[in-house]
Amino acid sequence: MELNENKKIDVEEVLKDLEHYKPKRKGWHWREEQGEMRYGEFEYKQVSKPLKKSCPLPASKSFDYIDPQPDCVITTEIASGRFEDDIRRMRMAAWHGADHIMVIRTAGQSHFDGLLEGTPEGTGGVPITRKEIRATRKALDMIEEEVGRPLNFHSYVSGVAGPEIAVMFAEEGVNGAHQDPQYNVLYRNINMARSFVDAAEAKKIMASVDMLQIDGAHNANATAMKGYKVMPELMVQHAINCAFSRAVGMKKEYIALSTVPPTAPPAPCMRLDLPYAVALRDLFKDYKMRAQMNTKYIESCEREATVTHVLNILISRLTSADIQSTITPDEGRNVPWHYNSIHAINTAKQALVGMDGLLDMVELKKEGYLPEKVRELKERAVLFMEEILEVGGYFKAVEMGFFVDSGMYPERNGDGIVRDINGGVGADTIVERDKDYMAPVCEHFGYNNLPHDIKKPCDLIHGCTLCDRDKIIYIDELDESDNVNNRLEETEKFRKTSEVKPEVEWAGDGIVSVTIFLPIDERTAEFTAIEIGKKMGLEDVAVIHKQVMHPSEGTLVEIKGKVPFTVDTSKLIIPKKVEPLSDEEIRKSIDENPMRIVAATVGEDEHSVGLREILDIKHGGIERYGIKCHCLGTSVPVEKLVDAAIELNADAILASTIITHNDIHIKNMKKLNDLCIEKGIRDKVTLICGGTQVTDEIAKAQGLDAGFGRGSRGSDVASFLVKKRNDKGRR
Repeated sequence: MELNENKKIDVEEVLKDLEHYKPKRKGWHWREEQGEMRYGEFEYKQVSKPLKKSCPLPASKSFDYIDPQPDCVITTEIASGRFEDDIRRMRMAAWHGADHIMVIRTAGQSHFDGLLEGTPEGTGGVPITRKEIRATRKALDMIEEEVGRPLNFHSYVSGVAGPEIAVMFAEEGVNGAHQDPQYNVLYRNINMARSFVDAAEAKKIMASVDMLQIDGAHNANATAMKGYKVMPELMVQHAINCAFSRAVGMKKEYIALSTVPPTAPPAPCMRLDLPYAVALRDLFKDYKMRAQMNTKYIESCEREATVTHVLNILISRLTSADIQSTITPDEGRNVPWHYNSIHAINTAKQALVGMDGLLDMVELKKEGYLPEKVRELKERAVLFMEEILEVGGYFKAVEMGFFVDSGMYPERNGDGIVRDINGGVGADTIVERDKDYMAPVCEHFGYNNLPHDIKKPCDLIHGCTLCDRDKIIYIDELDESDNVNNRLEETEKFRKTSEVKPEVEWAGDGIVSVTIFLPIDERTAEFTAIEIGKKMGLEDVAVIHKQVMHPSEGTLVEIKGKVPFTVDTSKLIIPKKVEPLSDEEIRKSIDENPMRIVAATVGEDEHSVGLREILDIKHGGIERYGIKCHCLGTSVPVEKLVDAAIELNADAILASTIITHNDIHIKNMKKLNDLCIEKGIRDKVTLICGGTQVTDEIAKAQGLDAGFGRGSRGSDVASFLVKKRNDKGRR
């Protein structure tokens, strides 16, 4: 199935014939770095191969819509709980530049002791099942053909079913996974021995298909009371997992550290976070770095989260991160909505491209605070590791509460996570292998007593599932009610008819958000906003953000709610889009019949940039077509503009207005039309107004011929002027 950019991805089509689908490729893909490369007029130092199809940044309209792709992989994290909606989000993400599609699985899956089947709906993530994985990989195979870049699919190989999940991922073309036995021990209370034995098996399988492994050490500074004090421990956790992965047989180029800056403003984050990042690069120069934002400090303010994200990306540029992870700016609201996933991707792309070639202009200091702090952190980490060895190793250190203690080593506060060597989920499930142990499967960790004439273990059974895909047992839906077929049936009208409902998470969820400023205190504002939402007709109204502007002067509140209606787009009356004339047609008309206009920013408005972009030849304005422009400047009375039009016998008047206080823009538009009628020239001149708050409808309602708002160009105005004159001539 080939995707059409003008049509939605058909999830039902993706689900067809899944039992026979084979992934197009396996293994992790790094972006094809081009080094120095030109996009439009600009030379870039750190960009990669461009996409065939993409959505560029909003500001690209000023640069011929170029869409430079940074050199490092960009992540998007998906966690809606419905994989059929996640697929749609993945397509949007890929068009904006993400090529590491990471699906967050539901946390409870860590304690499942086997694979799930079917497609149940998850809470706080997606239960990772074979059907969901295969359908998603099939969709991503189509999407990567559409955008022209391989897309890395990623999830978690952890929990007591870790080895089974690793096998499924290897079979189904999953390209990357989190795998860190310490994560299981510290955060899921899985028995230590069980976790490390499972990890050995899982890592061996992952290595067989060049699956990228990302560790989970970053969780320490997300869970410690004072994350900025666990930096030495984080480096030790990274070291343990890297060493263990290498011992199992993983290649260095497929081992990545999940690094998280330990702080965020208002802490002096660069003084704390940059030395830590440099220390990691020094100690782990042979491994890949995946830079992620620290969710510990994300509250409900999207702006605050985005600023911290950009500061984190500055560190990524200064320390050469290989993967730039993204966190939705609404993470602190626990509402990771579709469009905010895209905002996070664009934040990463915009910041990375904006800082292109940064290290050609600045360098990290070799003397002073930075190198001294780097050395101190490395020394603390080495001493931490030495003490682990002295007390008897990692297991003993965990039992003594060494990890996630919020003291800066060697200081300890006694609040570390403590686990019992003989306790936890899966305790007493490790059995020592017999000396003649033999398993007829590939990529099996540990000794395997094969007959001398057998080269490959699975030759004994004529191929295992990693070698013979036909041996994979595909199980479809098991739950009669909680399955994708029922969910698709419920949302069918939103996919197959002209009925539309707002959505931010799932198809047809009806959720909208509203921003409200209330001139009252925080507590009163919160409940007032909820009542306003109800009076607007919203259902299930809840506050998702509130911020005090001043204790008594006012509070900003954002609410979410559901609309109880749908809109039938087939019944909408949508004005036909006016197609502009070509440059050649405009020039020909002006050459044959010269045109003169007068223009000004009217009233008490001093803004001139927008008007100049419409007029000036250097901005691609209407002057380039030969139209004679007489600009009177800014803060020009409407009367003066009309008098100038009469004096110059102008064909048109162009009024610009940015200021809208007390609807002054509407009043000035009406005044312009009324004066032209009063002075007897209204039928002789074309009246146009422009500004960020101006629309064609508002301008026409005041008697003008047209209004041009945000994003309008000189060519749009020139085309209208010529068409209007031609219409007058025909009449």
